[in-house]
Amino acid sequence: MTTEKSLAAGPVPGTDTDTEAAARALRAAWDRLIAQLQEARDGIDDPRRWPPPATPRNLAEGYRYVLGFLYGSLSRCLGPCAEFPYFVRAIQPLNRSTIDNADAIYLMTPIDGNHSYTIKGRTGDTRHWRGEPPLGKRPKAPHYVIFQTPSGYSGDSGSIKELAPGSRANCDVLDSSDLQVNDDGSFEILLAPERPAGHRGNFMRTRAVKSRRNERGEMVEREYVAEFVVLRELFGDWENEDPLDLFIYRNDRLGVPAPAYTPDLAAKQMQDAGRFTRNQVWFWNEFYAVTLEAYGDMNGDGQRFMPRNDFNKSNAASLATAGGMTTNIYCGGIYELAFDEALIAELHQPVEPQYIGFHLGNLWGESLDFANHQSSLNALQAHRDPDNVLRYVIAHTDPGVANWLDTTGHREGYLSVRWAYSEKPRQQDKWPWATAKKVKLAEVLQYLPPGTRMVTPEERRAAVAVRQEHVQRRYRQH
Repeated sequence: MTTEKSLAAGPVPGTDTDTEAAARALRAAWDRLIAQLQEARDGIDDPRRWPPPATPRNLAEGYRYVLGFLYGSLSRCLGPCAEFPYFVRAIQPLNRSTIDNADAIYLMTPIDGNHSYTIKGRTGDTRHWRGEPPLGKRPKAPHYVIFQTPSGYSGDSGSIKELAPGSRANCDVLDSSDLQVNDDGSFEILLAPERPAGHRGNFMRTRAVKSRRNERGEMVEREYVAEFVVLRELFGDWENEDPLDLFIYRNDRLGVPAPAYTPDLAAKQMQDAGRFTRNQVWFWNEFYAVTLEAYGDMNGDGQRFMPRNDFNKSNAASLATAGGMTTNIYCGGIYELAFDEALIAELHQPVEPQYIGFHLGNLWGESLDFANHQSSLNALQAHRDPDNVLRYVIAHTDPGVANWLDTTGHREGYLSVRWAYSEKPRQQDKWPWATAKKVKLAEVLQYLPPGTRMVTPEERRAAVAVRQEHVQRRYRQH
C-alpha cells in the first residue's frame, strides 16, 4: 500500500504510467489552487486590490469574505454541471457577498443554452402573487420569485472591464407574476433555444439575439447563449413563507448515468475553484472602490456614486450594477455614524412595486447578520406611515423605534434599497427614491411623524426570534 510519505514525495517509481501522469497533473492543479487562494487573500490588505480601510473587524471579516468566496466556488465547481445540473446556493449566510439581499435565496446551476432543460417545482399558497388573500395556515410561497438565464456570471473575469456594454445578457426572465402554477402548487418550466411549436406552458429562452448601438453609432446584433439558470426567492413574511422545491434536468440526460470521475475533471475543478475565488474577490473589491466609489471620488466629478449618509439616484438593474435582479430598481449609499448619531432614511414609492427591501452591509459587501440582528426590514416587516413613506432609523443602539436597522457596531457600511417591478413605471418621475438625514440619536423622535410605531425590548426580542427561526428554515440542511 502506498504510504502517506510516498504520496507526499510524488509518484512511486515503477507504477503505472497513467497513474504517474495523473498524480503529476493533480498535484500541479492543487498547487495552482493554493497559489490562487494566496492571490485571493491579497484582496484583504493589498492596496492594488482595492480593500476597504483596515480595522481589526474589517480585517477579520475580510478573511471570512475570502473564505466565503472559496466556499461558493467549491459549491459551483464540485457540484452541478451543464449535463447534470442541480441548483446550489450561490449566496447564503456562509458566503454573504455582493451587497446581497437579506430577504433572498440565491440559487444557480450551469447549463448549456444550446440544449433544452426542464425545471419541475412545487410551492405553497401563491395567492399573494395575484394580490389575493392567503388561504389561512397553509405554508405560503416566497413573496416574489424570479428565474433568469444569463450568458455569464458576474465577477468571474476578475475585472470590472467585464461590465462593458454587450459583454453578456440575460436570454430570458420569468417571475412570479407570470409563472403558471397548478392548484396543488406544482409547476414546470421548459428552457430551450426556441419555444416548440404549440407549447403553451412556462417557457424561457436559452439563446437570444440582442441589438445595441456600438461606439460608432451603428446598430449591431449579437447572439448570446445562456450558461446558467439563476433564481432568486424573496421572502417578505418570514414567519409563514417557505422555499420552493426544485428539480432541474437536461432533457436528453434524464435517467442517464453520469460518467465516472476522472483526473482531468478533478484538475479542472481545482483550477476553476481557485480562479473563481481569486477573480470574484478581485472583481468585487474593484467594483466597490472604482464603480461605486465607496472610499472616495474616483472619476473626478466631485461626488461619489455611493454618497455618505445619503442615497444616490434610483437606477435600474444593468451591467452598471454588475447585473443583479432584472426587475429591480436600486438605490444605495454608505452610512457613516458615530455612536451618538442616527440616520433617518425615507423610502418613497409613487407606484407600488411587488417587493421593497432595505438592507445594511459591511464594506466587503456582506449583508450584516440578519438572523440575530434586525439589520434589514422589507415592506411587510416594516411599519409604513399614513403618507405611504417607509421611515427607518439606522443606529448603533436601539432607539425603540419599530423600524430600527441595527448596524451591529459597524461605524460605516452599505445602505441598499431594492424595489422589484415586473413592469417598471415607464416615466422615471414615477420611479421610487430614497432620502436620508443624519441626526443625534437622542433627538430621533423629533424628526419622525406622530404615531411612529415604537416597540418594547420584549417585542424586539420576539421579532429577532422570528428571524432566527426563519433563517434556519430558509437555509435548512436537513
